[in-house]
Amino acid sequence: MGWAREEFKDLELGDARRSQRLIKLVDDLSGQPTGSIPLACGGWPETKAAYRLLDNPAVEWREILEVHSTRTVERLAGQPVVLCLQDTTELDFTSQPGIAGLGRLSYEAQHGLYVHPTLAVTPTGVALGVLDAWMWARKPKDQPDLKESTRWVEGHEIVADLADTVPDTRLVYIADREGDLRALIDAAARRGTSADWLIRSQHNRKTTSGEKLWDRLIQSEPLGEVEFTLPATPARPARSVRQTLYRTVVTLPAHHGQPAVPVTAILAREEHPPAGEPAIEWRLLTNRTAETLEDVVQLIDWYRKRWLIEIFFRIWKSGCRVEALQLGTLERLERALVIYLIIAWRILHLVTWGRDGPNLPCDVVFDPAEWQAAWIVAHRTPPPETPPPLGQMVRLVAAFGGFLGRKHDGYPGPKALWEGMQKVSAFAIAFEATRTVYARDG
Repeated sequence: MGWAREEFKDLELGDARRSQRLIKLVDDLSGQPTGSIPLACGGWPETKAAYRLLDNPAVEWREILEVHSTRTVERLAGQPVVLCLQDTTELDFTSQPGIAGLGRLSYEAQHGLYVHPTLAVTPTGVALGVLDAWMWARKPKDQPDLKESTRWVEGHEIVADLADTVPDTRLVYIADREGDLRALIDAAARRGTSADWLIRSQHNRKTTSGEKLWDRLIQSEPLGEVEFTLPATPARPARSVRQTLYRTVVTLPAHHGQPAVPVTAILAREEHPPAGEPAIEWRLLTNRTAETLEDVVQLIDWYRKRWLIEIFFRIWKSGCRVEALQLGTLERLERALVIYLIIAWRILHLVTWGRDGPNLPCDVVFDPAEWQAAWIVAHRTPPPETPPPLGQMVRLVAAFGGFLGRKHDGYPGPKALWEGMQKVSAFAIAFEATRTVYARDG
């Protein structure tokens, strides 16, 4: 398929054949994201080549991600604002005790590793790519280990460094409560305003006036309200939310030798949740002044896009089944994980771009072999000369994954799309094989 070839066109792994083998592996795995590596590769020689590549110490997972990150930065071009979402997820390999190099997880009896990526998305929710990632295994408790909060501070530094190279695009670093670190706020203040930050707060800090931040804010006059639909999750359906908004500017006192820092605090509070439902309440801190209701609502909209990284993790774990990988060492696992990280982005990209740009021609994201094969199977007619609209093709592919397309079904989700893409990949391979046979036999 052409998307992997285009995505990794600048990949250099020290050997052209090695680079081509990796591109083929990405193609194979993206065509069967829920299958095992042997199933995706389709034969023992191909499987053996894949395992040999994943075992090669000359293949550095950061080099693979760096090429994708470069493409991601190219996709930022022309975007006035890009949201840089960060979060951490754990991968549990307890059922596979033979993988060397893994560490303890949140429960001592479990073992695996942690991954902390930066996902770039537009304010409308189009997934542009992965800018950076940490992968690490914890050491035993009795051994010194890196302070894990460092990943949040360094994550902002990486976003700020990138912001200096893309002056026409405003980057906004967005983190959940784990990112509510004074060290991050201080580091961002020292950097100036090359990149903005928006963090969900977990600490009720004192201000320079001596008051507790959130105690003070809840006593202020509301700025207004915002209403939106909270997306569905596996645990609950979508529902309407109306929040009352409070906003103030406070100064956090000097801390550990660092000067006092002014911040904007926003409280978005659901006053009347449905019966039996917990109230949706967000306490946000940002460097942006957000003086008007419109400014605050915009920040709420941006924070709400953080759920995309949760969808991204769901695609990676459930759609690509990375916790089922059977590889003997941490190094092999890391190489496979970063490949699947990029495949998970592509699935999310198809979902989000199809929603945001349904009238674009579908070949902006689908290879000709993919959309043409899908069209032939769905309609039993030759494909049109002009690629159909992207929104139409996303729905067509999702239908192969079980999406019914009824009025109340809304837009296809990632599960239907990744299952549909597996079938489309098989269709494309079958049609290509048929063409080859007919061409050979005249």
